[in-house]
Amino acid sequence: MKSVSFILSTLIGLFITGLAFASGDTATATSGLNLAPIGAGLIMAFASGLGTLAQSKAAAAALEGIARNPEAASKVQTPMIIALAFMESLVIFAFIIAITL
Repeated sequence: MKSVSFILSTLIGLFITGLAFASGDTATATSGLNLAPIGAGLIMAFASGLGTLAQSKAAAAALEGIARNPEAASKVQTPMIIALAFMESLVIFAFIIAITL
């Protein structure tokens, strides 16, 4: 599964960088399609989807740890909330980038 994810992310990265560096002169670049809304939608789709997956994985791991050792709930809860805040901040950063496009 990791190799499929790695290959897929590599191909997506190659495709996106190819589009970014394939710009011509300004006359042809401004007369073509406006791809900024599509890019903004893709940014938000990937950020929100992958952010949600990461948050659910973190919450599941924390709850599993609490279920195994209920006395450690206070020690697990604070780092989990901080980690969830970091994950959510990445989604918010992607939202800000999407708005500026």
